Amino acid sequence: MSRKFQCKAIPSTWLEHNGRRLDCGPYMSGAIEARELLKRHETEALQSLTAGYNGGIYNGPQFVRNYVEDPAFGVPFLTTSTMQQSDTSGLPMISRKDAHSSKLRYLKVNEGMTLITCSGSIGKMAYARKDMEKAWSNQDIMKVVADRAKILPGYLYAYLSSRFGVPMVVSGTYGAIIQHIEPHHISDLPVPRLSEIENQAHDLIQGAANLRVEAAEIIAQISAEVERRFDLWDESLSDKARIARNGFLTTSTALAESGRFEATYHDAIAAAIADRVQSQPNTRIDIVCKVKKPGMFKRIMVDGPEHGYGFVPGSELFTLAPKPVYWVSPRTPNIEDCVMSPYWILIQAFGQLGGLIGRCIMTTPMLEGCAATDLQIQLRFDNKLDAGYVFAILYSRPGYKLITRTPIGGSIPHIHPKDIESLCIPWPEADVRHAIGERIIEAWDKREEAVRLEDEARSLVERTIEEGGH
Repeated sequence: MSRKFQCKAIPSTWLEHNGRRLDCGPYMSGAIEARELLKRHETEALQSLTAGYNGGIYNGPQFVRNYVEDPAFGVPFLTTSTMQQSDTSGLPMISRKDAHSSKLRYLKVNEGMTLITCSGSIGKMAYARKDMEKAWSNQDIMKVVADRAKILPGYLYAYLSSRFGVPMVVSGTYGAIIQHIEPHHISDLPVPRLSEIENQAHDLIQGAANLRVEAAEIIAQISAEVERRFDLWDESLSDKARIARNGFLTTSTALAESGRFEATYHDAIAAAIADRVQSQPNTRIDIVCKVKKPGMFKRIMVDGPEHGYGFVPGSELFTLAPKPVYWVSPRTPNIEDCVMSPYWILIQAFGQLGGLIGRCIMTTPMLEGCAATDLQIQLRFDNKLDAGYVFAILYSRPGYKLITRTPIGGSIPHIHPKDIESLCIPWPEADVRHAIGERIIEAWDKREEAVRLEDEARSLVERTIEEGGH
């Protein structure tokens, strides 16, 4: 059940300490409460603990984005929607020349930065990892750069992303339709000094970042291995890709045999990959797992976990730390079909080509018992190593091409579960599949451990602040 009204009683001293401010936002968000609680601690202003361009707290100017496709001429480009995604390997690229210009060169991401969305959906955060260092960010991402001689970046991130830091960050929001915050709105934000706790929090956050980098490297290595082992990608297909940018031809025979008239289905690259799969031992997806697409339903929301299932929306599933955003009633139609078990594969079935549609993730034990959106096609396996192997195939460039040749629909393309059921993939001996699958499971376990470490760091900081410790 959603609430239309919220009430909160506050001490009159809060009004006196905050210039008799009468708008309810800061009081309801927890920003004022956090500032009052921090008075028990020694604090320093955020701007005194940062260093670098513009004092170490900055975003960027608006600029024309000149996108490129060749990595030789471009750099990866982070936006507010991709900043928190677990997979940044497929980021779009903007012109390298523009990125290194005097106007934009300071937008380069460096490890240890705290990235904060500062326009639209305010206050989402990410800790910049080593594998993000070649990327540039857009103007709607604010950077906070710790002065490492004064404060450890992992602790600063843990504090800013905590339930004390976030309300104070967003309390400076302005704008009616599209909301914003600017660097000066958070420059005086109080940062508590917590002695040894700062070292512990930093180690946890940095450990989480390192695990995510290791997981990404494993998945990238395995993807390259399956492409090579099963001869699914080579330079000839890259040449076809360059030619296909200007369109491609098909035959009336191909149209008649497939019964498909969507241009994407007759993509020459996807057709060549499908032929290569057929030339070796292969199997249909529905032979090795159960393919399930839940029916559409209206969410019946409830107040908390004791009343229903934690619900994880589609966009949340692809983030660094997918967690329930709200709870839905067990009486919600079709909800049982959406409750996840560990080591399923979820394929995004709706969206625009080039976006999330056709992308896949694996569920981990942390998501067990939570419900996912009906916008996912589920691949349910009895053997998690086979699940890992199939993920490796579907995540790779050729696997993605095979999936994204199938969407139907105009305004919002979608993938029919029958097209996933009939999809053929290479199917070698069990020892080969399981060796590949084991590495993929290892990578996803590292990602889950990273979520646990990051949560532990925030909890440590929050608990210390609440207890008044140092």
